Amino acid sequence: MWRWLASRTKRVTYDEFNAFCRALPATTYVVQWGGSHVWKVGGKVFAIGGWQDDAPSFTFKVSDISYEMLKAQPGLRPAPYLASRGMKWIQHFARPGLSNAALRDYIRRSHVIVAQGLSKKKRIALGLGVTSP
Repeated sequence: MWRWLASRTKRVTYDEFNAFCRALPATTYVVQWGGSHVWKVGGKVFAIGGWQDDAPSFTFKVSDISYEMLKAQPGLRPAPYLASRGMKWIQHFARPGLSNAALRDYIRRSHVIVAQGLSKKKRIALGLGVTSP
């Protein structure tokens, strides 16, 4: 379905990123912050494509443990602006970075983390349920 997920050598495009995020439950899309592709669940950001001019970059929320594991990996860094405010966000900005499959998994997990932070009422209204995955 999303061929970009099978390869580590081919750079993910914004169109592929947007198609993947669009397929996640209860998502909305806006272009903001200087043309970035911003994906939200319940009005809360879970993934951003952009913030870099020369090559696609992808930013996503992570758990505390994932943040510690990923922040110093080549091609990854604490997300500009967000991490400097104490938030646990990682930006995939260069090679080698994550494999495409791992990038997909982290974006999916970011969606779950953000959705779990919504109120029970909002999760039910969005059809997301109230149980942890």
